[in-house]
Amino acid sequence: MTGTDWAAWQQSWDRQQEWYMPDREERFRVMLDMVEALVGPKPRVLDLACGTGSITSRLLRRFPDATSVGVDLDPALLAIAEGSFAGDERVTFVTADLKDPSWAASLPYGSYDAVLTATALHWLHSEPLTALYGQLAGLVRDGGVFMNADHMIDEATPLINAAERALRHARMDREKADGVLDWADWWAVAAKDPVLAEPTARRFEIYGEHADGDAPSAAWHADTLRAAGFGEARTVWASPCDSLVLAVK
Repeated sequence: MTGTDWAAWQQSWDRQQEWYMPDREERFRVMLDMVEALVGPKPRVLDLACGTGSITSRLLRRFPDATSVGVDLDPALLAIAEGSFAGDERVTFVTADLKDPSWAASLPYGSYDAVLTATALHWLHSEPLTALYGQLAGLVRDGGVFMNADHMIDEATPLINAAERALRHARMDREKADGVLDWADWWAVAAKDPVLAEPTARRFEIYGEHADGDAPSAAWHADTLRAAGFGEARTVWASPCDSLVLAVK
């Protein structure tokens, strides 16, 4: 893997994700604001379903004394993450399946100041996500936080949802015509890379083209987190289609 430009892969991933979520950096900013407000500037963080380490990158840029444990199952995205943070003793990566009840046994620590995740848990259906939230309540220390920024759809507002979706997809179509890589295009490029081709093939063996999880409302997430053992939970940021839900242990 020597000589691979991991920074370029990180930037490419960010650009692809921003095509779907042009306000992506804003949700990260609010997430880290809440980390600082509730647990301070030296947190031990679990970057849940970490992908290429997008949250970890922004965490350490803002809080140099933080530590991060990234956990994911995707071998290609983990290869980019591990290459990007090679030699950084503040960062550890763990390969684990969040649907495996014993996944947390692979973690290097038993508790965390903050568990953070973004645009990932919609891969899970509501039942395994409820079980995961119960596990996270045991990993977050008392006074610590969990935050999930993701697609959260309020089915009580179908007219608003349809209008937002139409406008968003019109923008995406314009940008795609200008050459922006979408999800499938990005993976096609990765599959041709000498270093990422093999982990990309394994990735599709694990996941297929895309999972078909749920995207319940922010209210559902808050209610489920409180039922799992968190003391408080509510939305702290929202766009027309996504929300950031914060829960305090």
